[in-house]
Amino acid sequence: MKPLAFLIRPKNLDEFIGQDHLVGKGKPLRVAIEQKHLFSFILWGPPGVGKTTLGQIYAESFDSIYHQLSAVSAGKDDIRKIVTEAPKINKPTIIFLDEIHRFNKAQQDFLLPYVENGTIFLIGATTENPSFEVISPLLSRCRVFTLEELTDKQMEKIIDRAKIKMSKSAKDFLIKMANGDARQALTVLENADNIYGKITVETLKETIQNKFLRYDKKGEEHYNTISAFIKSMRASDVNAALYYLARMIDSGEDPKFIARRMVVFASEDIGIANNTALLVANEVFEAVTKVGMPEAQISLAHGVTYLCSAKKDRSSYDAYFKAMEDVKKHGNLPIPLNIRNAPTKLMKDLGYGKGYKKYTKESLLPDDIKGKEYFSSS
Repeated sequence: MKPLAFLIRPKNLDEFIGQDHLVGKGKPLRVAIEQKHLFSFILWGPPGVGKTTLGQIYAESFDSIYHQLSAVSAGKDDIRKIVTEAPKINKPTIIFLDEIHRFNKAQQDFLLPYVENGTIFLIGATTENPSFEVISPLLSRCRVFTLEELTDKQMEKIIDRAKIKMSKSAKDFLIKMANGDARQALTVLENADNIYGKITVETLKETIQNKFLRYDKKGEEHYNTISAFIKSMRASDVNAALYYLARMIDSGEDPKFIARRMVVFASEDIGIANNTALLVANEVFEAVTKVGMPEAQISLAHGVTYLCSAKKDRSSYDAYFKAMEDVKKHGNLPIPLNIRNAPTKLMKDLGYGKGYKKYTKESLLPDDIKGKEYFSSS
């Protein structure tokens, strides 16, 4: 029997829920489908928000040969077979490659010329930042569309499609538990229905706690564990941080995902208290990328103990977001004339650059917020 998520999957954009910035009226993917504009692109976003469904809807809008692959199990031989047959068929060939970030550099290099010369059209799907995970030449030949986490209202509409009876409290619990991941919600709902025959908050909780469903790299436990890991480093609790690191590694978490979080942590939580922390975190990421598992876990442990032991200072992080608040609040305030660039005579005549002093102690902020302080070194 096919999974519930498959059975209620939308067949067209009118049935699709969410991602209005991409599929709403006049938005890029809707326009591309309506105008039959065929091109390669990557769908980047959190799990369970419709990447696979959007790829299928797009591909089925063309008279094309469609192949759906997962980078976890597919390899060069699968691609080679498709690209060998593609020129013999008088139809465009579209490959949907789920988890494209799992393709290594050599596999992506192999794919590149066939995307470049139009032998195939590629739709990649990833939960990871394509800038880190997709080689530059391939990335430059694909548009990148960013998908957003589903809202509670959108999740409710998707759950209602399953036509499984439940109380409002059970539905609310399911929505909160899934954290914007429709596939997670539908999987838990289906399992609870199959195991217990009724949907309550209690049966949903029991289903989630089932040891066979417990760690899902795209689900709740993933976010709980990385949260505990970061908070342990923030509290300088080396033992707890190493425990959560080991737990993630043992569960098959992507080590590069962990290393990236460490790079962010070095700037966000350690900052100017120890400027070397960012260098160390970056080197850990490089080591993980170059060495790979299982040895990469040693570099991760090394980095974690260093970051945990470092002094913490969030002043740069806090100062930046205070400045961002003013940008959002005031918009683009006029930049003071004395620090504007003056490449032409007209600009100089208008006063651009006039009175500029290299080492002035005067505030260089726009007049409306002049003298405001975001950062304090004290």
